[in-house]
Amino acid sequence: MVLFRRSLGDILRSRRTELGLTLREVSGAARVSLGYISEIERGQKEASSELLASLCDALEMPLSDVLREVADAVALEEAAALVAAAPTPIAPRRAPVVASAA
Repeated sequence: MVLFRRSLGDILRSRRTELGLTLREVSGAARVSLGYISEIERGQKEASSELLASLCDALEMPLSDVLREVADAVALEEAAALVAAAPTPIAPRRAPVVASAA
């Protein structure tokens, strides 16, 4: 769940900065406290669906785009974790050389 919150916050913050908006401006447009938006952007608080819809409206970004970007970020993290957790292959042992008695 932390990964989802962090990814969501990163995407919302990125969009806000792309638009050149301050937290105060988004707070006013979304009618949400400045501190709460800040905590969402830092991945410390979860956003309800209603709050997320208000933030998306304030950021002029469809909710479906936000969720798609979060899903992509989570998928990348999961893939990286699987690669890191994969066991290291062990080279097969060579058969011992047996001296012939010829």
